[in-house]
Amino acid sequence: MEQDKIMLPSLREKEGTENLPQINGDLMEELKLLMQQSQPFQEMLMMYKCAIREVRTKAEVLNDEMSVRYHRNPINSILSRVKKPESIAQKLVRKNLPFTVEAIMANLSDVAGVRIICEFVDDIYTIAAMLAMQDDLKLVKIKDYIKYPKPNGYRSYHMIVEIPVFFSKGKTPMRVEIQIRTIAMDFWASLDHELKYKKNIAPEEEEMIAGELLSCADRIAETDMIMQQIRMKLDAVEESKEEQAYSNSSSRYTV
Repeated sequence: MEQDKIMLPSLREKEGTENLPQINGDLMEELKLLMQQSQPFQEMLMMYKCAIREVRTKAEVLNDEMSVRYHRNPINSILSRVKKPESIAQKLVRKNLPFTVEAIMANLSDVAGVRIICEFVDDIYTIAAMLAMQDDLKLVKIKDYIKYPKPNGYRSYHMIVEIPVFFSKGKTPMRVEIQIRTIAMDFWASLDHELKYKKNIAPEEEEMIAGELLSCADRIAETDMIMQQIRMKLDAVEESKEEQAYSNSSSRYTV
């Protein structure tokens, strides 16, 4: 995102933005002060929450439309979050960036996150394509961890998008990370995340558990594909019944 595109809607009379307090000493204590005292930081979090709301609405509209058109909901659930202040700070440190709102908005693309949980793998690509086609949404980056899983077995479809959000002072393009995955993929990722934070595990045990998780990820991916094939067979049977019913109905009116 270019610097001149960033516009902070000031809730005060004065124009412009100020730097966030510098984080020195104990990180967590400084972060508490930052949250309590920094108006620009609070405004930034508000803006990311609004961007999340815009993306969630788009996904919900698509889900409602497909429910009417195709009599099924491809989206099972939608989750969202704004990255925690300590996580933002750690990422700024890793990137050697200053602790300013401008640095965060210009360089971090995952402060706002939306996770869309789908029923089947093909639904993931359908929803992703429909979102990407919307003319007010700019597609910045894609990472397809379904076709190309991470070494540990992680699977998901990631999109970085830029969406315009309208505030009292004008329009601001905001970046949001969208993760789209199946219920099974999300189940695996949640357990993997929990196990990663288990402490006091011997290296050999950690390696063994990593191998078991990878094996589970492969089996889950195989199950996802089997479930999709079953759904496609059921769809074909339903379509055949509808065609037969239409044919029988038409024949009664044939002279």
